[in-house]
Amino acid sequence: MNIAIIPARGGSKRIPRKNIKMFAGRPMLAYAITAAKQSGLFEHVVVSTEDEETKQIALEWGAETPFVRPLDLADDYTPTVPVVAHGIRACQELGWAISTACCIYPAVPFLQHQDLLGAINLWKSSTIGYCFPITEYSSPPQRAMQREHNGRVTPMYPQHELSRTQDLRPAFYDAGQFYWGKADEWLKNPKIHSNGLGYVIPNWRVIDIDTPRDWLLAERLYKIFSETEVSS
Repeated sequence: MNIAIIPARGGSKRIPRKNIKMFAGRPMLAYAITAAKQSGLFEHVVVSTEDEETKQIALEWGAETPFVRPLDLADDYTPTVPVVAHGIRACQELGWAISTACCIYPAVPFLQHQDLLGAINLWKSSTIGYCFPITEYSSPPQRAMQREHNGRVTPMYPQHELSRTQDLRPAFYDAGQFYWGKADEWLKNPKIHSNGLGYVIPNWRVIDIDTPRDWLLAERLYKIFSETEVSS
């Protein structure tokens, strides 16, 4: 059985109530739920939350909330893996025979259900524990600089100061949208990045929404892309 677990706690410091705040006409959480359901990959789409209002919105958009997330797993410092592991155990106690769980973050308006499909197709013949989307840095990090207090800059990697960018190996970063994982990996292995396959997606669909400015930019881009799709 495949299940999706969307960790959507009620608290958020920089953007209050971020997971249920209205984004382009829908609660932010609705985008993750919709993508999961459109993929057709999951027997259950579960929202893990400690918050009653978040629970009600999740139910309205077709997700399930079969358990309440403990408060000690709903603070600013709780990593992702323990939250997903708790969700798996809670669902197993309901008698669900879970083989695979996909953690989908709640603030992912640019997530496309085709990426969920593409990632699992890449991963299904592998023995590696996890699979998640990655995207390429727009500028090679090997040419990064560090700035001293007096304003002087020095190369972070001096060996590449004179390297041509086209000669440098491409580097990628975690897109922060979703993570496919075998159930037993979620329960025993907290290291996703060193035990995962990377599914490449374009960086124009990767926006980390952490501040009000990020939110405003993301909403404007979303509307532009939506209008472009309608007119094409």
